[in-house]
Amino acid sequence: MLDSGPLGLLSHPKNSTEIQAWVKELGRKGIWVTIPEIIDYEVRRELLRAGRERGLRRLNVLKNTLYLQRLTSAALLKAAEYWAEIRQQGRPTASPDALDIDVILAAQAWLLTSAGHDVVVATDNPAHISRFLTAKSWKEI
Repeated sequence: MLDSGPLGLLSHPKNSTEIQAWVKELGRKGIWVTIPEIIDYEVRRELLRAGRERGLRRLNVLKNTLYLQRLTSAALLKAAEYWAEIRQQGRPTASPDALDIDVILAAQAWLLTSAGHDVVVATDNPAHISRFLTAKSWKEI
């Protein structure tokens, strides 16, 4: 499951061949590379703000090529639980007024895990997400 860092690299018109090769290798091994819909939102909003048309086109291709995990009510309900839980522990992953994308991503991953799939979130910063499930730097996967 991709976080915004790796998805941003993949959608960049001048992305590295390293991340492209990584995705292809995972596919050859039969590993699904998924784009959580909340992460599509996070990357897309920045591409739109910056007027990056080529990046948007690449993101659309990726969205249609890789597996897109839709954001569901079940994921949002779980995200609300995660959000409250980490704040009760005094360990928030975002400011109180921010849309906490990390907990929504974790909830989307939880749905796949609860359906029996092994899920690893590929990220640039595993610290926040690893509170909820397995998260690693994409280069370590």
